[in-house]
Amino acid sequence: MSRSHPDATPPVQPLPHRAVGVTRFLVYSLIGAVMFFVPVTIGARSTIPLDHIVGLVRAAVPQATVWYALVVILIGAVVPFATGRWRRTRTDTVFALLNVVGLVVGAMIVLRIGPAWLLAEDMGPYLYNSVVVPVGLIVPIGSIFLALLTHYGLMEFCGVFLQRLMRPLWHTPGRASIDAVASFVGSYSLGLLITGQMYREGRYTAREAAIIATGFSTVSATFMIIVAKTLGLMDRWNLYFWSTLVITFVVTALTVRVWPLQAMPQQYHPQAVPDPEEPVRGQLLRRAWVASTEAAVRAGPLHRNAVATFRTGITMATTILPIILSVGLIALVLARFTPVFEWVGYLFWPIIALMGLPDADVVATGAAASLADMFVPAILAAQLDPAARWVMGILCISEIIFFSGVVPCIHATGIPLGMGRLVVVWAERVALTLVLAIPFAYLVT
Repeated sequence: MSRSHPDATPPVQPLPHRAVGVTRFLVYSLIGAVMFFVPVTIGARSTIPLDHIVGLVRAAVPQATVWYALVVILIGAVVPFATGRWRRTRTDTVFALLNVVGLVVGAMIVLRIGPAWLLAEDMGPYLYNSVVVPVGLIVPIGSIFLALLTHYGLMEFCGVFLQRLMRPLWHTPGRASIDAVASFVGSYSLGLLITGQMYREGRYTAREAAIIATGFSTVSATFMIIVAKTLGLMDRWNLYFWSTLVITFVVTALTVRVWPLQAMPQQYHPQAVPDPEEPVRGQLLRRAWVASTEAAVRAGPLHRNAVATFRTGITMATTILPIILSVGLIALVLARFTPVFEWVGYLFWPIIALMGLPDADVVATGAAASLADMFVPAILAAQLDPAARWVMGILCISEIIFFSGVVPCIHATGIPLGMGRLVVVWAERVALTLVLAIPFAYLVT
């Protein structure tokens, strides 16, 4: 793909193409921005339109969505064995077996067959109804609208303006700002859907995709409200939201400068044609306009791109759901019935104790348990000292990487981040969050 020198005068498009590009950019990008980024209040619920659609589907056919998720899990369990993919690597073999575990567990939960501990509302049903079913719906439905964000110039437009911020602070292209916003107002699954698509298209390198996946793919602001309510922080919601956002992004700026993210290869997907974001200087508005309209012209018809992204979304859903159920359940079992996370918590206890935070033992265990599920620390800290509750409330969001949701989604994107590296990044994020959040908690309590 030919590229002009960043200081060269942008080429003038032929009039018909320019009109098509302008129309597509303005109309499609506006629709995409509204669907993914603009909270709308319907009834008593305020969230993005895409989430409203998922909610309406669940409300209209609640039992059907439960069985739909089980069918998706069944497909995800069968495909690796039907295609022979399970033999390719040891990792593929492990995930194929975990898919089968997810299918068995899913069937037991749906049919209400199994031991009492599995069918307890805060175990299997929590994972299935609060994580598996919503993710199983939002990924395919969101993928239909994904082309509006990624193909018709919005990422190029934002990328030109935010490149000077994103590149020096987080070592990512300016277009990565779309991923960050999609996660905060939508969900980590939407953000990772965008990240995976951009990596496969050659618009992110492996390192950039890894930074975005582990640094910006937070749970949504809607779920942050649930965390704040659990910890009794809703009376100071704005302070909680903005402090969490700032600390999360500061932690990301630090983790990109150390191993393992710093050592990730700056290589594009092996099957992609590299399409890097060019450096820009001067005439930002004009360059953003030209880049976005040119991208809209090159993108082609919307229906073709929507079908392609929908297929990607379906594939991602079949990959994610069985792993979320199996790995998420294993992590919750370890957190509930074993001292594993108490032992892991000793890694963080010195930081907590040296900084004088009350309830250091419980906070350390909760910090470690965040690897299982991001909501576990909030449950453990609900009755703690106010400063400890603030710290855990920020940590729930800032740690980002947890096995009941984000880890399977990252695996499904194809970004070359192994389990070992993910755990190291998680530990770095937890430690850095504690260092930043504890002094802040003292200031506000």
